[in-house]
Amino acid sequence: MKKTGHSTAIRAISFDLDDTLWDNRPVLHSAEQTLFDWLLAHYHRIGELHDIASFQQMRLDLARERSDLRYQMTRLRKVSLQRLAEAAGYDDSLVEPAFAVFIEARHQVTLYDDVIPGLEALRNAGYLLVALSNGNASIHRLNIGHLFDFDLNAEQAGAAKPATAMFDQACRQLDIAPDQLAHVGDEHETDITGARNSGAVAVWMNRLQAESPDNPRYHHQVRDMRELLMLAESWSSR
Repeated sequence: MKKTGHSTAIRAISFDLDDTLWDNRPVLHSAEQTLFDWLLAHYHRIGELHDIASFQQMRLDLARERSDLRYQMTRLRKVSLQRLAEAAGYDDSLVEPAFAVFIEARHQVTLYDDVIPGLEALRNAGYLLVALSNGNASIHRLNIGHLFDFDLNAEQAGAAKPATAMFDQACRQLDIAPDQLAHVGDEHETDITGARNSGAVAVWMNRLQAESPDNPRYHHQVRDMRELLMLAESWSSR
């Protein structure tokens, strides 16, 4: 566990979801393949226009084209499906059932083994817990909602991390000052930068033991929930 130092009384801990509480790479890969296979089975003309790579590229191109959709992951997927339907000569009645297939597969995650015990220990220690995600995973669909006080995503906040909107809203709902919030996440550009810019304590969850950036902005680095619990114990002992 590496520290870069801070002095504050932490009352709440917020967590990124994807790649912080589970490995999201295989989840999204599987979910997109499941969706594409479903589309081919039910709307065969789509297969005449796309393979899985071009299907995925279409969504990425849409995100670049429509900056207003970059923080609205659900809306981005649905608009992409609308375009797909139109191009293949179908109406947009496929959008909702197709998205339902995707979002179900998107929640077939395997939490890291330390997640539930770690969250339970933090709650027992008296910390308020919040989930802050740029994506559209739901802690309630994952049956871990009871371990959090609430969750926020980019669509609800109107901006994605590293914008401070989610952090600001979380602090208002928790009725705490920004420096009483510690945010735990895996991404430097979104989680660490966003937390620092909002005035929160930034904790880098480095499960993959990646090299630290040349100019790190995090206050603390932990490898897993065990190290986070050790850090939280040091906060509560102040």
